[in-house]
Amino acid sequence: MAPMRAEPFNDSSALIDFVINQGNGVKGLSEMGLKALPRQYIQPLEERMCMINITTQESIPIIDMSNPNDPEVVKLICEAASKWGFFQIINHDVPIEVLENVKDATYKFFGLSAEVKNKYSKEHSSSNNVRFGTSFTPQAEKALEWKDYLSLFYVSEEEASALWPLACREQVLDYMRKSEVVIKQLLKMLMKGLNVNEIDETKESLLMGSMRTNLNYYPKCPNPELIVGVGRHSDVSTLTILLQDEIGGLFVRENNGDNWIHVPPIMGSLVINVGDALQIMSNGKYKSVEHRVVANGYNNRISVPIFVNPRPSNMIGPLPELIKDGEKPIYKQVLYSDYVKHFFRKGHDGKKTIAFAEL
Repeated sequence: MAPMRAEPFNDSSALIDFVINQGNGVKGLSEMGLKALPRQYIQPLEERMCMINITTQESIPIIDMSNPNDPEVVKLICEAASKWGFFQIINHDVPIEVLENVKDATYKFFGLSAEVKNKYSKEHSSSNNVRFGTSFTPQAEKALEWKDYLSLFYVSEEEASALWPLACREQVLDYMRKSEVVIKQLLKMLMKGLNVNEIDETKESLLMGSMRTNLNYYPKCPNPELIVGVGRHSDVSTLTILLQDEIGGLFVRENNGDNWIHVPPIMGSLVINVGDALQIMSNGKYKSVEHRVVANGYNNRISVPIFVNPRPSNMIGPLPELIKDGEKPIYKQVLYSDYVKHFFRKGHDGKKTIAFAEL
């Protein structure tokens, strides 16, 4: 039977006006108590999450970081980045209260009125580095994603203090500061796995020269089986450090297969995944992997990723240490900002962005 559709929004321009122009987002739709979805959110069959394709036998690795200098920990992290592209870390150096504070601040920001949140939208924000929005790239998508977000690109403490919303500013800055230790530990281990034993200033800038934090809000949905929270994609980062709440909904594509693996929420853990930039720099040794978020009919869900990136002005390609002994490069050198623009120019489409850098 065809799904019921939400009558007030059969007209696309009315939907765009309510969700995007007025700043209500999908949170506003969810709070209207709609019994059915606006058609603009209904995904084609091939993009819906088929429960038959979910494997319960496997889980991504869970790695204890209480002794980050232990060679066994280094080995586990490098293996996880090569085989899975995803892993969870526990007993890391980011205090639990910092994680809880940033989750509370996320709810606080999304609890603001549409009028206040809309001040940070593409049309009204005083900076491209602070952006409130919905879906991914609404103008390029066949069907919209059921997600609102606030994206905060870090330039300096001064800019953050001046421009970031007061509701979440200090908590996000604290989360980013406290995560830096863990990010550096992970990058040091991953470089060791590539026989790159020293991370000098230039290399550090290439691996983690810029950072962006998103506050993601996935409101409960009347027909969760028909939509996606986030469509299939891999990140364009070096690494992504993800804090998820207790609700769950993140799925990772199984290595070399069509099945999907749920990433179970673990109190106090952080989910780490390899991004395309690191896949390119490692010449394919570390894998960025497709992942997606499903919607939920009962609960609102939040997540807070930190995207650790090269600088926009960096050229990325296989690290010179990897190809000096005759290893054949499988990626060319590309300007990182060009790679990112290519990613944002289209809807989510799995792993297709990586072709931009292939030789």
